[in-house]
This record gives sequence, C-alpha cells and structure tokens, in this order.
Amino acid sequence: MGWYVKFHFDMRNVREDIYPLVSIVTINYNGADVTCALLESLRKITYPNVEIIVVDNHSKEDPGVIKERYPEVRLIRNKSNIGFAGGNNVGFKAAKGKYFLMLNNDTEVAPDFMEPLVSKLESDPGAGAATAKLIYYHSDGKIQFAGSTKINPISGRNKYIGQHEKDNGQYNHCCCTPYGHGAAMMIPKKVIQEVGFMPEMYFLYYEELDFCERIKDAGYTIWFVGNSNVFHKESATVGKLNPMKIYYLTRNRLLFMRRNVKGVKLYLSMIYFTFVALPKNLLTYLLSKKVDFAKAFMKGYLWNFKNKALLENKRIKLEAA
Repeated sequence: MGWYVKFHFDMRNVREDIYPLVSIVTINYNGADVTCALLESLRKITYPNVEIIVVDNHSKEDPGVIKERYPEVRLIRNKSNIGFAGGNNVGFKAAKGKYFLMLNNDTEVAPDFMEPLVSKLESDPGAGAATAKLIYYHSDGKIQFAGSTKINPISGRNKYIGQHEKDNGQYNHCCCTPYGHGAAMMIPKKVIQEVGFMPEMYFLYYEELDFCERIKDAGYTIWFVGNSNVFHKESATVGKLNPMKIYYLTRNRLLFMRRNVKGVKLYLSMIYFTFVALPKNLLTYLLSKKVDFAKAFMKGYLWNFKNKALLENKRIKLEAA
C-alpha cells in the first residue's frame, strides 16, 4: 500500500508536457496470477505518469483478487469474452492518456521500458505506433521479436526479425517495421481517433496486423524501438498448439489476406491456400492422428466463404475527448 500512496503523490507533481499520461491496457482471462505478476513489474517502472486498466474478459475465476492486491488499477469486467481486440477497445474507451499501450498480461517489463516508446512518439508526429523488443521470458535472453518482415502476399506469412537470437544489444536501435507486436505496442490517442478501434471480427490473432495496416493506410509509420525491453511468457494464456489456436490462425490468416491483399495477388493467394496449404496441413494432421486439428483447420478455411460481408474496412470511431 505504501507504493500506492507514493505513486499517487508523485502523479500530482508530474509535468505532463514532459511526461504525458500513458494508459496501459491489459486483458485478463482466467489468468489472475499471471496478470498480477505483470502488475508487480509495472510497480517498478521509472516512468512517473501512467494509469493501468485491466479488462477482464469474463473469467471463470474471480478477478477481484487483482483489485485487492493492486488497488491503483482500474478493473473493468466484461459480461462476455469479446476477444483480444474487443477487450483492448473497452480499455481504450476508458483510457484518459495521450498514449495507449497494449500490453499482454503474460509479459513483464524492464523498469525503463516506457521512456523510449514515449520518446519516439513525442519526437515524431508521423509515427503511428511504437513497439517494444520482446524477449522470451523463460530463456537465457533469447529474442522473440525485434521487428518483422512484410507479409508475403501469396502465403500470408511473415517472420519476426531476430527471433531465437541471443540478445547482445544487436537490435538496440530504432527503425521502421511493417508491423508492431500486440504484446507491447503503444499508439497515440490521436491516431486511434483517426483510424478507429481495433477490428473485433478477428477475436484472436492477426488483429494487430490488420490494425497496423489501417494505421499505415492513414499515412503513419510503425516503429520498432529496440531499447524498450519486454519479457514475454509466450502463449501462457492460450497455451500450446490446440484446435482453438489452429482454427483462429487459419481463419484469420485468410481473413487478413482478403481484407488487405488485392487483385491478382489475392487470386494467387487463394489458389496457394486451397491447393497447397490446405491439403498439406490436412494430410499432416491426419497422418499424425490429430483429427481434431484437421477439423479445426478446415473449419477456419470454410469460415471465410461463409462470412464474405466482413471484407469492408469499417472503422469503430473513438469520440474525441
């Protein structure tokens, strides 16, 4: 409780022209202990002007323990599980900051991770998002994400730069990147006011990639900030490969392509997915006797032919404060 009192005393004396308010939004779903570990790491950050919003996506367990342990946090309870994008959008609506920071609840942060992100966005009015370097939490300093490559318009896949490399400071720089990572990405409120909220039809996976496309379409750039370090307990919430994960990855990979690739490239992509990716994956799952995986893959593929109306890039507007 002593930290809580000190935190709010310091907040009253912060100059917002030097330290603009950052609204940290994180989603909790049946992971109170994991979320509390994140909040504990946030208590150690050096940036003095933040608000923390935890959005609970209708957990089966009581998320009240989060508020009990961390009274400085604003806890919002959704009446249903509305997914990653939907949960973040609820948090964005409640946020008061100049900058909104999406932060996965299965992360922990370096004490000085915030300043480089804010500094980049403050110094560059054309920057639409700034994303941190992600390091695998359960590793000896191995990198998960140091920016990304462009998505291949035929296969719908891209790669993380630096993935599995030992972090020796080789990516401690700032550079443009095609996509940020939703585990730790900061966006100016003004950008969300212009491009709209995150697309909720994805529910899980690919939503931040689509969101980055909207940001770039509006003329902004996406930046990787390598001296901002966040430690990611990859898939601590969703778990390892399972039918649900296969379904949403398959469904949303195709949905992203249909929404963001045009003309001949989209046509070639559909041919590739139907005659290469689909039979290859189905055969692999069936030979390994993972029938539920094969069913999930096929279900995700067919979903795109039953939901053609979601191709429009509709924006959910954020009213100006």
